[in-house]
Amino acid sequence: MPDGGTLAIVTSRADVDEADAIRLGGNKGCYVSIRVSDTGVGIPESVLGKIFEPFFTTKPLGQGTGLGLSMVYGFVQQSSGFVSVTSEEGAGTSITLYIPLAQTSAVEKASTVAPVDFTCGKGQTILVVEDDDSVRLLLAAALGDFGYQVHLAEDGQQALSLLDGLHALDLLITDVGLPGLNGRQLAEIIQQKRPDLPVLFISGYAENAAIRSEFLGVGMSMMTKPFTLEHLADTVSAAFEAQAAPGAV
Repeated sequence: MPDGGTLAIVTSRADVDEADAIRLGGNKGCYVSIRVSDTGVGIPESVLGKIFEPFFTTKPLGQGTGLGLSMVYGFVQQSSGFVSVTSEEGAGTSITLYIPLAQTSAVEKASTVAPVDFTCGKGQTILVVEDDDSVRLLLAAALGDFGYQVHLAEDGQQALSLLDGLHALDLLITDVGLPGLNGRQLAEIIQQKRPDLPVLFISGYAENAAIRSEFLGVGMSMMTKPFTLEHLADTVSAAFEAQAAPGAV
C-alpha cells in the first residue's frame, strides 16, 4: 500500500459445504480460516494467476525473492487446506487460508529411538550457502560432525568469490530464497564452472511434485525445512550416492 490504507487480519471457523467448496476451489469440511485483507492498489488480472508461482515477483531485481506467497501456498497445501484470493484493482486484495480443523487433540507419545550413527562423511568438501546465521552455523556444525569439510557463504556473491579458491568441491548446499541471486540461479552459475557438481537445495516452503519436477535439474535434490539431523545426514549421503551411481552425469 504505497499510499497507506487498512490491513485487516480476521480468524474464524469456516464450515465449507459442497457449494462453497466448488466456488472456493477446495474440499468441503470444517476449517480454521485466516483472512488477510488490505485496501491497497489490488492485483492486476494478468498477474493474479501467477502470484503463487515460486520466484514470480513484480519487484525490482534484488528486492524480492518471489517466494513469500509460494511458501504460504505450500504450507496450506501440506496441511490439506486451500487458499482463496479475491482482488480488485484500486480497491484492494483479500487472501484467505483454509486450514482443516483438528478433530482430536494431539497426544504426544514417548518413543524409544535407537541411536543413529552420523559419521557418514569421508572428508568430502561441501559449500553451504545460507543467509540465516543460525541455520548456517547449525549446518556447519552438523556437517562437520558427520565427517565433511565445510565452507560457508551467506549469499550467492560470497559463494562465487569462495568458489575460485576451492580446489576440491563435492557438493553445494544452498537455500532457495537467498537475497540477490536466488539458490537456483546460483546453482546454474556454479554448475557451468563445475558441471558434475551435485546440488542440494534447502527450502522453507512445502514440497510440491509439479514444482519440483520443473525446478530441479540434473544432479539436483531438495530438502524442506524444518528437518532433523538424521534426515540431513541421509539426504547428503543420498546426494553423494546418486553422484557415484553408474550413469550419473
